[in-house]
Amino acid sequence: MGTPRLDMARIKEILRLKFETTLTHRQVASSLGVSAGSVGGVIARAKAVGLTLEEVITQDEAELDIRLYGDRSKDGLRTTLPAGAWIHTELKRLGVTRALLHLEYLEEHPAGCSYTTFCDHYRRWKEAASPSMKQVHRAGEKMFVDYSGKRPRVVDPSNGEERFVELYVATLGASNKTFAIATESQRLPDWIFAHVKAFEYFGGVVGVTVPDQLKSGVRGSCSYEPLTNRTYADCARHYGTVVIPARPLKPKDKAKAEVAVQIAQRWILARVRNETFSSLAALNRRIAELLEDLNNRPMKKYGGESRNELFERIEKAHLKPLPSTAFEYGEWKHARVGMDYHVTFDGHSYSVPYRLVKERVEIRATRTAIQVFRGGKRVASHARGAPFSGSSTASEHMPASHRAHSEWTPNKLVEWGNTVGRNTGALVQLILSDRPHPEMGYRSCLGLQALERTYGKVRLEQASSRAVGLGVRSYRHVATMLKNGLEAVDENESDCSNIPPHENVRGSEYYH
Repeated sequence: MGTPRLDMARIKEILRLKFETTLTHRQVASSLGVSAGSVGGVIARAKAVGLTLEEVITQDEAELDIRLYGDRSKDGLRTTLPAGAWIHTELKRLGVTRALLHLEYLEEHPAGCSYTTFCDHYRRWKEAASPSMKQVHRAGEKMFVDYSGKRPRVVDPSNGEERFVELYVATLGASNKTFAIATESQRLPDWIFAHVKAFEYFGGVVGVTVPDQLKSGVRGSCSYEPLTNRTYADCARHYGTVVIPARPLKPKDKAKAEVAVQIAQRWILARVRNETFSSLAALNRRIAELLEDLNNRPMKKYGGESRNELFERIEKAHLKPLPSTAFEYGEWKHARVGMDYHVTFDGHSYSVPYRLVKERVEIRATRTAIQVFRGGKRVASHARGAPFSGSSTASEHMPASHRAHSEWTPNKLVEWGNTVGRNTGALVQLILSDRPHPEMGYRSCLGLQALERTYGKVRLEQASSRAVGLGVRSYRHVATMLKNGLEAVDENESDCSNIPPHENVRGSEYYH
């Protein structure tokens, strides 16, 4: 069996292809860039020792090497090479380098290979690995997110109508721990909701979130400067992560996400294909069960360690803590402040400081609140009102005159009038009842309050008494009386019957 010696990663790939496919020796050799003789030699050794596909997959490289070529460590003709999966996993940990791993390897195997051979061995292992394993992602560094092309179904129990929903998938770069959830659509509210649930599932936040250039998250697809959607950027800021979309037509940028989607399709969607779900909630409960099974399954390429085990060992401690409150989805809208210092959203008006009349502002509307921003600074906040239901006005947003007006009601105004005197209270009632709507008389009543401050209670009560007797219903008449000192004039003194004859006085006969 004079076969040229190949590295173990390539030998495992030869055996896998021959066991799993019907490719010829020459086709396998062409695929892996080796000679057909090398392929034939490896297959002959495997047959000689009775090697099975399961053994090829489960045994590590050192064990497989001994099985095929024998243990020659005693005579010094052979050195033990480290497992490629061990190097790859350890490099994910912060601060770990190949040089450090080589030193640790030599501590266990003093007669081990050189640093150059160590690196070459790892490089060849990566070349034979899947695309997602060729990149080294540090613990807590990245989360990859995407939607599955294959979609689950929900059936309406009332009419049997079937509808397709979306499957969102997120995976952590270092541990491969995976999250999945079904959403009604790929629209922005569902996209944000799924991210919030992913962060909560992982129990922390990564430094970088890598989505595909999906329209929900990216509003300007570009290889160099993609523009993140405003709400998506707000969500990232809330959780302390950075959104860096994958470049278009660069599959390596999102290899982790694509592999995670394939795994979710295989271990979640395929397993529910014959099950019927009457609601999105029921579907997500089932997905949660299958998700735990997926994350607890041993990963053969990582030495049998599961995603959950790898997460607990190398990644969990490096995630940023979750904020105290979950992010609440909000819509943004540009608006101009009206002359009444209000802006309108969904048919309901909300006040802003009156100094911002005619200014352009931004409105952020969540399910429970309305916030107004000017130049990036929040200038107003209100509980969200029902659509087309009137207005919400904060007194601190009003000019002083409007604020004084808004603080009064008809009852309060009458009560104030009675504190001045019985006649003033009666005059206030007459003013309010004389208008088509009581609020139309507020300004006149507030004017009477100003007269009290100027002339005092006694004179105002006298003027009110005379106004009531004369049937006067306005502030202006009372103000004129007080200005001219006529509030105390006896009504009898105004009788014209005792005026002596005079050439300028016509008398009553003139009008007969």
